[in-house]
Amino acid sequence: MAENTLQFEWITLIKENLDWLFAADPQVFVAGDLLWYPVEGNPKIRQAPDALVVFGRPKGYRGSYRQWQEDHLPPQVVFEILSPGNRPGEMSRKLLFYQQYGVEEYYLYDPDSNSLEGWIRQEGILDWIETVQDWVSPRLGIRFDPSADPLVIYRPDGKPFVSYGERSRQAEQERQRADRLAAKLRELGLDPDAL
Repeated sequence: MAENTLQFEWITLIKENLDWLFAADPQVFVAGDLLWYPVEGNPKIRQAPDALVVFGRPKGYRGSYRQWQEDHLPPQVVFEILSPGNRPGEMSRKLLFYQQYGVEEYYLYDPDSNSLEGWIRQEGILDWIETVQDWVSPRLGIRFDPSADPLVIYRPDGKPFVSYGERSRQAEQERQRADRLAAKLRELGLDPDAL
């Protein structure tokens, strides 16, 4: 659960943009702050990443992610957004959990210091990514620019992640532009609906 509004904004920004990125693929499940249980019969073994992505699992409602009910597929990509209340020991335990239970990519962002760290699975372990500047996620195809303040995350098409509000503004601007174009076409005696 988010501890402050900045952390919540980043969780939502990442989760919503990942939803938009994979909206057309019915076999990519994206969630935010959802409890993930990797071991059947042991509910004490759990974690709730701020955002997670699972390739090969259908979209849809889940009360939690029970790996044994999901073809034993772990989330391949997880994100954590730091807040002032996070402790180094807690974050080390999360890294070990993600390593033990099969995460392929793990990204940790601190919006207060604008620092991004990443780990990628190599030879069975999550190995620290030495340089995250312009790093492209192998699974997601997104690129990170932590030299910008705040961090900018780019979609595979080169467009930056945007908030829901910004996306709504962009859609409204596009609608207004289309309306103006249709009006111009009508002034020229053309029916825009017939084109």
